[in-house]
Amino acid sequence: MLTHIDNKGNPTMVDVSVKQVTHRTATARSIVFLPAEVLEHLTNDDIQTKKGSVFQTAIIAGIMAAKKTGDLIPLCHPLGLDNCKIEIGFNEKQEVVIDCTASITAKTGVEMEALVGASIAALTVYDMCKAMSHDIIIKETKLIEKSGGKRDFKRA
Repeated sequence: MLTHIDNKGNPTMVDVSVKQVTHRTATARSIVFLPAEVLEHLTNDDIQTKKGSVFQTAIIAGIMAAKKTGDLIPLCHPLGLDNCKIEIGFNEKQEVVIDCTASITAKTGVEMEALVGASIAALTVYDMCKAMSHDIIIKETKLIEKSGGKRDFKRA
């Protein structure tokens, strides 16, 4: 059953008026490949450009985007997040790993906010580094886990 389609096949917001208020959290991850010519600018776990600190700017952009998810995704409820945290690091392949965790006490979840936050942080990394190379690849964005709603989810 598609939750954003009414009985006539028209798009609709999900009616959350009868749902229980619970503490809900979601974490999403984006992975960004940076070529060697970008990674050579890495110092102290960040990349400095003429535009400023890449990862610090990406964190701010991701948080701002997560807060605006209801404005960006047509049928998302506008939410006042209780918290949003973005962490940026590297995996064993030297790819940038961006985790966005959003939380709220509400009648609806925050998966989309976490996904939007991680995505926009990844796009910000691309934007701030593209003068060094256009071989940057945003490889994937996915939900890692969510809790507090009808069913919990945790990726293996």
